[in-house]
Amino acid sequence: MGVRTGVRPGADPAGWGPPVPAPQQPETPVHQPEADQPETSDVTGYGHTVQTLSYTHCTADWNKVFEKEEINNYTYFKSAADGNSYFISLSFYSRPFPTEESVEDEDIYNHLEDLIDENGVEDEEDLYDCVYDDDEGGEVYEDLMKVELVQPQKQAETDIRSCCLMEIKQTEEKYTETLDSIEKFFMKPLGQSLSSVEIEKVFINIPDLVKVHTSLLREVQDSVLMHNANNLFQIFINYKERLVLYGKYCSQVESAIASLDDICKNREDVRQMLELCSKRANNGKFTLRDLLVVPMQRVLKYHLLLQELVKHTHDATDKSNLRQALDAMKDLAQYVNEVKRDIETLRDIDQYQKSIENLNQSLRNYGRPKGDSEVRVASVDKRAKQDRHIFLFDAAVIVCKRRGDNYEMKEVIDLHSFKITNNPTSDRENRKWCHGFYLTHNQGQNGFEFFFKTKEVKKKWLEQFGMALSNICPESGKSNFHEFRMHTFETTTSCSSCKMLLRGVFYQGYRCSKCGAGAHKECLGRVDVCVSSADSSSFGSQIGKPPGRGGDTGLPKMMVIRNYYGVPSSLCGPPLNIQVGDVIEVIEANIRSCWWKGRVLATKEVGFFPSDAVKPCPCVPKPVDYSSQPWFAGPMERLQAEEALLNRTSSTYLVRHRSREFNEYAISIKYNNDVKHIKILTKEGLFHIAENKKFRSILELIEYYKHHSLREGFRTLDTTLQFAFREPENGANMFTPKVMGVAIARYDFSSRDTRELSLQEGDVVKIYSKTGANGWWRGEVNGRVGWFPSTYVEEGEE
Repeated sequence: MGVRTGVRPGADPAGWGPPVPAPQQPETPVHQPEADQPETSDVTGYGHTVQTLSYTHCTADWNKVFEKEEINNYTYFKSAADGNSYFISLSFYSRPFPTEESVEDEDIYNHLEDLIDENGVEDEEDLYDCVYDDDEGGEVYEDLMKVELVQPQKQAETDIRSCCLMEIKQTEEKYTETLDSIEKFFMKPLGQSLSSVEIEKVFINIPDLVKVHTSLLREVQDSVLMHNANNLFQIFINYKERLVLYGKYCSQVESAIASLDDICKNREDVRQMLELCSKRANNGKFTLRDLLVVPMQRVLKYHLLLQELVKHTHDATDKSNLRQALDAMKDLAQYVNEVKRDIETLRDIDQYQKSIENLNQSLRNYGRPKGDSEVRVASVDKRAKQDRHIFLFDAAVIVCKRRGDNYEMKEVIDLHSFKITNNPTSDRENRKWCHGFYLTHNQGQNGFEFFFKTKEVKKKWLEQFGMALSNICPESGKSNFHEFRMHTFETTTSCSSCKMLLRGVFYQGYRCSKCGAGAHKECLGRVDVCVSSADSSSFGSQIGKPPGRGGDTGLPKMMVIRNYYGVPSSLCGPPLNIQVGDVIEVIEANIRSCWWKGRVLATKEVGFFPSDAVKPCPCVPKPVDYSSQPWFAGPMERLQAEEALLNRTSSTYLVRHRSREFNEYAISIKYNNDVKHIKILTKEGLFHIAENKKFRSILELIEYYKHHSLREGFRTLDTTLQFAFREPENGANMFTPKVMGVAIARYDFSSRDTRELSLQEGDVVKIYSKTGANGWWRGEVNGRVGWFPSTYVEEGEE
């Protein structure tokens, strides 16, 4: 599939799930040798090894099917492995029928008759397609990168490693030669016929790429030929920041090709000159249009090349060093992939903008779209339901009235000022358009109630609204005195915590409005204490504020790393006796002072202590977004929970925020025709319902009691947590996805959409599919299924 040029309003929220396309042809796993074929030492074994760098295999004889003009049109193709080559060849791209996992993924399909509007359903796969596929133009890339390696009949493992190194060096030589050819034989001659603006549109930043790769090539050659590649890892680490300019190139290459086509269509002299340039550059084998796709191909190959090199490196130190380089190139690949996806997202937003009349503000200000749908809306003071069409974004709901093919904006609801409150009583009715939830204003002003056609559609939208609120008001947004807000960074920025790149070009992460620090959503709780100039004298700006709704002041927690018993004494006030392991809540602190004021959580004693006697508390649980869990209900009172569970099967349960204590949780479970409530207790960063069994997260607690009776803590409650309240009552899935591999999460990842899968470092991930575009895979962690960036995990070696 090539470029998607339009967006169909009216799609259900599932259509805006993860940054992945619909399932494509199954890929060949990157380093999975064929069954019963151990690593061999002959040439064919190495051919197989390098062949795994490709993504797909093609068996179609496309020369017999298409004319040359069709073959050269890169938008019709995806790359495939060529058995006679080390790299990637071309295949015709045709979308297969949905796989089992794609069919069973959405329970919303059980109610298609309620979701199909009068206009019918368009191909939903379009909603997930990327700007262009990773491997388009693969035949051109494969042909240009083809290298001749003289190999003996038999090779040792060390020889295979040497071949990997030569592959890196020689393909870099070929690629740099290609970039130089584009600049020398096309860009400079066309400068006589095209304006500087047209040149920049077509060639983007090719001159910058030439400079970077000329330098990179020299260092790679020197490392491989003169230093036995001992410093190769450091070269790739150093060049990561310089290679981010591919973000600009890959985001503009599609429009560059469109501009080139438009120029050729209207100017015969340019078209003739291009033919002449092509003959001079490569005897007419490749056109400029072909060559412009090659840089996009190359930048996404570095981590695959290094992955093979790591696989065939056995020295522990070398392997560890190369893993650092591999991580750097994976980070770069994920950045480039998200740039491409963000460009498509911005195009989609612009299509929405054009379809909504009377809308004076830019929709780009409201973050990513979550979906749009027909709903019925009632304000709290006016109970009459009105037919409306809503467009949900991270930061706002655009409420519209349909006007033929377009929409008239009626209201923009700023989600920063609202919270979600479920209305479980509405689910008791079986009539359509009676299933609703509230948007309640935080300051008690007028709120809204949204009604949906079916109970299942309502659940989907509850999840989407919950995710939107989680994005604009993340749990750790005010950790360590920061004021983090979703932000679009104009320049390439790295996370202040993990140092990895903030992905994409549109609302890539969060920025502190006080100190300017940038961070991923998953890293907000681990950024160092805010040191903004406004608060440089004291970061105790929250002193004197009343505790939060859960009794939590929101002040930073520190753990004591050395004992202090009042000697030496503080001139600031009474000393606070502390012992190693104590958790202290910091009340007042000056980053230039040796003395801070705090409270020991266990004893509630308050006083002053040496600032160097503590460190940020590692036992504070990482912020976790549970909104995608089928058992999570969000903020809910006891009575609401009872109404939601009373007519459900015994052992159906939910986990809710205790409304009066927003930071505390409770389990509500249907048992023996009654609903029981269990408070989840927290102590020193651990969760428990019984003193003898504590857990690092609520997720771990729930998983444990799915298999162990609650009787361990409550004698009269002899049941496990069996049925999550948002799961269909008819039980198991129709299909069980096939596990194609297992991976370990290398980094934390926090989902931005309900179809994404949040990860924590060390999670064991079951891999169900690798067919997502732009490096996204589908898998499962602790019962949660969704899409995640493949560069964040490492597959177990076979």
